[in-house]
Amino acid sequence: MPNKEWILNIAFNRWQFNRPRYVGKLSEAIRECAPKTLEDWRNYYFSRVKPDGELFGETMQEHLEEVGKRLYVKISEQLRAEIEEITEEDCIRYVQDVVLRRTFEGYQTEKQTIYEQLQDHLGFKLHPAPDAWDRAYNVDFYIPVGEASIGIQIKPTTYTQTPELHRWRQWMQASHQRFEKEHRGKVFIVFSVKQNGKKMIANPEVVEDIRQEIARLQNEA
Repeated sequence: MPNKEWILNIAFNRWQFNRPRYVGKLSEAIRECAPKTLEDWRNYYFSRVKPDGELFGETMQEHLEEVGKRLYVKISEQLRAEIEEITEEDCIRYVQDVVLRRTFEGYQTEKQTIYEQLQDHLGFKLHPAPDAWDRAYNVDFYIPVGEASIGIQIKPTTYTQTPELHRWRQWMQASHQRFEKEHRGKVFIVFSVKQNGKKMIANPEVVEDIRQEIARLQNEA
């Protein structure tokens, strides 16, 4: 069964047999039932739950059997035909696309999302750094303040990497100090992380630090 599970899961979700119109509102039903055992839930489901759509048969047992039969038809006919059309070249292109283009675009999208959040929080426009700044200073964006500039480095990360954020600062310390010496403003690393499906600033305290640096440079201007 374990080797079949992923195929069944893909097909079950792809053709939406997991939707309420086929199996009822499962999340609501199980909370209303509050079962202590699997048998409690089985009895409740077959006696109380109905699909939002058409009922296949007179009972829910018959209905689920019919849903299973329809799932089998989709797998044995449509999915099998699609699998047989896949070539070795398709697989090679897919792997390269996932590893290269999709990973790069996801990374760029995350940086763009954090960039927009920063602008909203700060009320200042962030400018894309010239390529020379990116290479020399590890700076993605900058905020001009008079004749000075503040550097912003956006670094997408994960929760497993969060305790290691100080290492990023150490690795880029020299280039950021060089930026500060030449452009008078500090460089701030803004870490991003995915939380509840949304990309968020992992170190939100950096927003206030940037505000203070803007104020300092404004006072010196």
